[in-house]
Amino acid sequence: MRPRVVITGMGVVSALGVGQAAQVKSLMQGASGIGEVRYLPTQHREFPVGEVSLSHDEMLEMLQIHDDQRYSRTSLLGMIALREALAQARLLDREDLAFISGTTVGGMDVTEQHFPEPLPSGMRDVHDCGANTNGIADYFGCFDYTSTVSTACSSAMNALITAKWLIESGERDIVVAGGSEALSLFHLNGFKSLMILDQERCRPFDKMRAGLNLGEGAAYLVLEREETALARQADILGVLSGVGNACDAYHQTASSENGEGGYRAMMKALEDAGIDRSRIDYVNAHGTATPNNDMTESAALRRVFGEKLPSVSSTKSYTGHTTSASGSIEAVFCLLALQNGFLPFQWEFQNPDASCIIPVSGFQCPRAELHHVMCNSFGFGGNDSSIILSRYE
Repeated sequence: MRPRVVITGMGVVSALGVGQAAQVKSLMQGASGIGEVRYLPTQHREFPVGEVSLSHDEMLEMLQIHDDQRYSRTSLLGMIALREALAQARLLDREDLAFISGTTVGGMDVTEQHFPEPLPSGMRDVHDCGANTNGIADYFGCFDYTSTVSTACSSAMNALITAKWLIESGERDIVVAGGSEALSLFHLNGFKSLMILDQERCRPFDKMRAGLNLGEGAAYLVLEREETALARQADILGVLSGVGNACDAYHQTASSENGEGGYRAMMKALEDAGIDRSRIDYVNAHGTATPNNDMTESAALRRVFGEKLPSVSSTKSYTGHTTSASGSIEAVFCLLALQNGFLPFQWEFQNPDASCIIPVSGFQCPRAELHHVMCNSFGFGGNDSSIILSRYE
């Protein structure tokens, strides 16, 4: 019999602020963190973004880093989120934990400062995605195993999936997993070249949607074998009850019209959790607000749930699309909704689209008793992932 994988800690930083309390307050009040560019040195100020309201120096001070070693913004965001997760789980004094982190941009913000000149030899380790993971881990000194997942926008969620498999296989009792991603010029200009950035706040599933807003942030979850958590009397926040990943490889940057990859990922997550689709109370959709994603994800959701769709919304209208970190940030949002009994709502939704689902919307946060929630994270190349988080009972 497979061990149950429970969650005993979580930490998050996003455009909504630092820590769990800031996220809950904004989600329940409908207060978006998307706004004008402040820290990214770009000329394209016409595109709103979901930046974390901390400068590089402010993060160094917050983390009490005083030496002249260079850290990427991705690493610093990750350290802030990870510190909260480890503290809540009471694991800061351990030295035998596993750490799996998802990122794609890595230290690109540091690399860009030297372009077009060659990157100095001392900076090369800052750029690499794996080096960012190790830099975050080394700051705490409590990990004897690290791994990096880089599958575009499903990276952090795939880190969570990998962590669950490590625990179920008996390889590890405790794994800390999630992702971190900072905005960069490469990031912004790359999405601009695809012509999928909106010059207004994004409107997922709305007929007038015109693209996404980019964001940044980090989130990590402490996953444990249930018996281990009970033995050390840890507070159990929820259960990672089901996971699913599929790759339809339909197109480099687009989803198939029937949402095949997303459909398969959701069905695998339901099968893994061993629950009927009718028991899902809420779905945190990938919901990027691009014409293609919202249409194809809606098709996938209708294939999975039929006419009896659960409540669905996208929280990217609050944080922007945090790309590789989105899966873990939105997993934290789902856990906070489970704990506090509310449905994240889209206050900006106004115009239904026949090709899309109708999300939870309005001007007040709906209260709801939630038991099982699904969270979707779909990446370029059709690497699509879905997880199910459940109340611990």
